[in-house]
Amino acid sequence: MIPFLHLGSLNVPTFGLMVATAMACAYFVLRADIFRRGLAPDKASAAATAETFIAFPCLAGIAGAKLYHELQSPGEFFAHPLQHMFSQYGFAWFGGLLAGFAAYAWLAWMRRIPLLEMFDAGSPAAALGYGIGRIGCFLSGDGDYGIPTSLPWGMSFPNGLVPTTERVHPTPLYELIAACAIAWWLWRLGARQIASRSVAAASASPQSSRSSAKSASPASAAQSRIPRGGIFAAYLILTGLERFLVEFIRINPRSFLGMSNAQAAGLLSLIAGAALWWRLRTSPSASPRPARR
Repeated sequence: MIPFLHLGSLNVPTFGLMVATAMACAYFVLRADIFRRGLAPDKASAAATAETFIAFPCLAGIAGAKLYHELQSPGEFFAHPLQHMFSQYGFAWFGGLLAGFAAYAWLAWMRRIPLLEMFDAGSPAAALGYGIGRIGCFLSGDGDYGIPTSLPWGMSFPNGLVPTTERVHPTPLYELIAACAIAWWLWRLGARQIASRSVAAASASPQSSRSSAKSASPASAAQSRIPRGGIFAAYLILTGLERFLVEFIRINPRSFLGMSNAQAAGLLSLIAGAALWWRLRTSPSASPRPARR
């Protein structure tokens, strides 16, 4: 593994490098999603909005992930606080999720952007950024690998920050593949959401033709419509499920009902996403309305 890139006298941590790469990739995805949703009047405004909504939540997420991880073992943390806070490893996904989304929601509230709409726009970017960030865990060998395995793709991390000579599951690569698949699916789901709104707006227009009205009934249009917040709900479900499953082969210690802290957090994310999806689908605004005559 390559925990550091040695550029002359400069040592660049690969984990930090991949976090920066993840932020850049998430920025481009968020910029495109903001523009296609009409949350900014032009591409320049979309770029400026995306910069703000990536920079501040990412910094808050990194701080939250670090703090959450350290407070899981408060005795060790308070014994050597500076050493732990500025170490190259030790970040908890759930802490980053909470802090990042809190900062993201605060920015949306400050800019008077509908919260669920902005969460929908940020979900594919968040999924992709998380996956690319996992490459940093893989390159640095920071202990995010899995249990020993005899599978042909098992790997050892003898030179990692948390070394092991056993062949183990390369779980960061599993999460990279899963996160990229989730990001792709959420992007396509967002396209369907936007297209269904365009169809609904066209059918509601008094200038729409009778032929277009006959082609899709109000009931079928409502059934195919993805409500605002639906992409975010899918993100919580899929990301929570991914983290819940991968934790079965991770080396994290077990605590709550035989689950690791990250596994319990993944389960909570899955339940919250399912509850949000159910609430959105059963709300009065999601129900088909009778056509006016």
